[in-house]
Amino acid sequence: MFDKENNEISNSIQINEMLVRGMITPVEALTLFIEIDSQKKSFNKKISEEENLEEVMKELDELVGLSKVKYLVKEIRAFTEIQKRRHEEKLLAEPQVLHMIFKGNPGTGKTTVARLLGKMFGHMRILQKGHTVEVERADLVGEYIGHTAQKTRDQIRRALGGILFVDEAYSLGRGGEKDFGKEAIDTLVKAMEDHKDNLIVILAGYKDEMDWFLQINPGLRSRFPIQIEFNDYSVKELMKIAKMMVEKRQYQFNPDALLLFETLLQNSKKDIFYDKLGNARLVRNMIEKALRRQALRLVKQKNISREDLLQICPEDISEVKVN
Repeated sequence: MFDKENNEISNSIQINEMLVRGMITPVEALTLFIEIDSQKKSFNKKISEEENLEEVMKELDELVGLSKVKYLVKEIRAFTEIQKRRHEEKLLAEPQVLHMIFKGNPGTGKTTVARLLGKMFGHMRILQKGHTVEVERADLVGEYIGHTAQKTRDQIRRALGGILFVDEAYSLGRGGEKDFGKEAIDTLVKAMEDHKDNLIVILAGYKDEMDWFLQINPGLRSRFPIQIEFNDYSVKELMKIAKMMVEKRQYQFNPDALLLFETLLQNSKKDIFYDKLGNARLVRNMIEKALRRQALRLVKQKNISREDLLQICPEDISEVKVN
């Protein structure tokens, strides 16, 4: 009989030779073939997961700004990897509580980062699936007693194995004790405990409103140990985002259009309503409108060159109206 504990089989050629020499039976050979195939699949899966994880990290690194967010994500990744190593060495491994609060104005990258975190945690096997379910108050709060708990549980079930991202979460605290939003909060808190190994909840919203929300729900603060502030982008960062968006769509600003676009962004920063539609969201809306205006301009021309199709000109860019 072949003693597997004292002999290392590294490939199928060795197994065939041992079978021919009568050192192992056909059944033992089949068992070894299956083991090697399983090891190969496991190894290839690990390599694939590592490559996919690197792709997600690269995608995160390519986002404009967000230096604090990127640093925190790298901390979480490093901590998780070290805890796995400690577990392999039979040392105590500290579990992580990864529920988070995202604070910031619209267009600062909160939803984008939540989606990337879902993918990252999926590849790292922190979460089974790594998807992100995005909800707001209307998706959680019902119209009568008992309806809210059911609606909230339905969304939680969708998010199991991934991230439940609640945008404008502070709205759940409005309306006082009789408002059904409190029932949604209570249901979320219970789910966070019941599914602590297979669900991450991220609450997001404006900074001041989220600070207020945590004050009226003091029990929530300790349940969300990770709080991240997403700062507004500078004009320089917004211009970098604009160029990336335009290039991705295979367009380009001509020099005069680029200067005009930057001037409009600088002026928009002074608008008292800027936080309502600012940052990357404002840039995207401005670009999409510019592309429509460019199309309207070109469609009237008799001869349209490739250069015409590429160029965004000053006349394609309109004034910013935030309010």
